[in-house]
Amino acid sequence: MSAVTRTAVLRALMKLVDVDAHEGPVYVAADDALYFTTVPQDLRVSIKRLSLATGQVGVVRHEANMANGMTLAPDGTLLVCEQGTHERPAQIASVDRRTGESRTVVAAAGGESLNSPNDIVVGHDGAVWFTDPTYGHLQGFRPAPGRGDAVLRFDPATGRTSVVANDFDKPNGLAFSPDGRTLFVGDSGANHEPGSFDPARPHHVRMFDVVGGRLSNDRLFAEIEPGFPDGLKVDALGRVYVSCFDGVQIFDPVGELLETIPVPGAVNFTFGRAGRDTLFITADTAVWAAVLDAKGA
Repeated sequence: MSAVTRTAVLRALMKLVDVDAHEGPVYVAADDALYFTTVPQDLRVSIKRLSLATGQVGVVRHEANMANGMTLAPDGTLLVCEQGTHERPAQIASVDRRTGESRTVVAAAGGESLNSPNDIVVGHDGAVWFTDPTYGHLQGFRPAPGRGDAVLRFDPATGRTSVVANDFDKPNGLAFSPDGRTLFVGDSGANHEPGSFDPARPHHVRMFDVVGGRLSNDRLFAEIEPGFPDGLKVDALGRVYVSCFDGVQIFDPVGELLETIPVPGAVNFTFGRAGRDTLFITADTAVWAAVLDAKGA
């Protein structure tokens, strides 16, 4: 990958609506709507839908098992990272965005339960990749983990879920390069316990080559400051977008910081609208729209 010419990416920034919007924003073109999970309240998380045509917010699923990151599956359902609770197991679920009906896609890996799945993407071959940190236990709503923090891959063709990386402190957001040959993974280990920030722990993004469903050639992409990486996306030119304390940072394909979209408290984001030139950003109390001179991958 080569460097991108340093020109301004952000064209306009506006708040769309004040709403409880936390993680997993997913734009669905057929609905012109944004789907997202809410801030956990008393171990309850909902999946909501914001109509971009009307501004109305509705509930897709009232009780979503501490849902976190989401993505759109090839069949049009929402693939949801359900972190689980002490009473309910963690899983990757498929949720019908019309009815809210849910079914289990992944419940275990190698015979061991999942920890608290965090973020999720679908590869060019249809495989489902997701991060599985132990944040649920550290935050007190999941039992002690039976396995370490990891990045996993589920192959729908075989039904097998395998660990593809297990040397992260706290694997968080992940995204593929436009050609699907590189996987970017954020490590938010600096945020190890609720409200903590330990700069001695990881707060960076790593990148890997993807070959035959496996990862190789691990290298550092960028250190994230201030704070630590959370949401992660890539645009059509290979620029990498990372949410952190001061907003959404934009890096060129070789890891040079180009620009920051100033939405302090930004949690996660997704590209949307007809030209995929709008970045919809969730920030716990609002959804923002950043119009870009760029298109999502």
